[in-house]
Amino acid sequence: MTKKDDVIKLLKELSPEERREIFTYLRQDIPIHPLETNLNTTAEVILEAISRSNDITQRGIRGIITEVEFLTSVLQSLQGWNVVELVGDVPNDFKIDDGHGEVGIQVKMQRKEKGVAIVRRGKAVVEVQRTRTGVDASGEPTRPYKFGEFDILAVSLHPSTNDWSRFMYSVGIWLVPRPHNRKLIRVMQPVSLAPNDDWTDSLLTCIEWFRSKRKKTIEDF
Repeated sequence: MTKKDDVIKLLKELSPEERREIFTYLRQDIPIHPLETNLNTTAEVILEAISRSNDITQRGIRGIITEVEFLTSVLQSLQGWNVVELVGDVPNDFKIDDGHGEVGIQVKMQRKEKGVAIVRRGKAVVEVQRTRTGVDASGEPTRPYKFGEFDILAVSLHPSTNDWSRFMYSVGIWLVPRPHNRKLIRVMQPVSLAPNDDWTDSLLTCIEWFRSKRKKTIEDF
């Protein structure tokens, strides 16, 4: 046995409190992430700061976690697809390419209210608009998404499932339009909690739907 094996064997024999003491000792010299060095602080302090932050800040953090989880648990497991580098302020969180054309994906998370996942008439609720407000050169608001700005909507169901890898997908042009401007995507969209004709838990299936160029509108609440 190596010294490392001996240490692991001894660690297994320690109590949880003793292992935590060893961990604290090792943490003095071993950073968990480069961000600790960049901010000149520790991961524990960063996490405590997030824990103390308000709901809007934590909502933003959850959104970032959703994107990273989508990249690691979904996109990086796809065979034959490359993640395209995004340049500038674009309406996609990711673009992927299999040699037959790029597919733009917008990633959102199921809405929560007072810490509880929102489900309306058996469907999850997702907010589909930009975080920041603004107007374009013609004075039109830039927060709404227009149909065609992204190809696929990926919705994390973590609030309902407590599973960061659980996503539902639908085609962007299938979403419900705003009642007074059908060129814009309505803010609150219904998401099926199980696969059906409008939503799938397979990104590849949704890409097939998108490439079929079929036109429809998903079932509303």
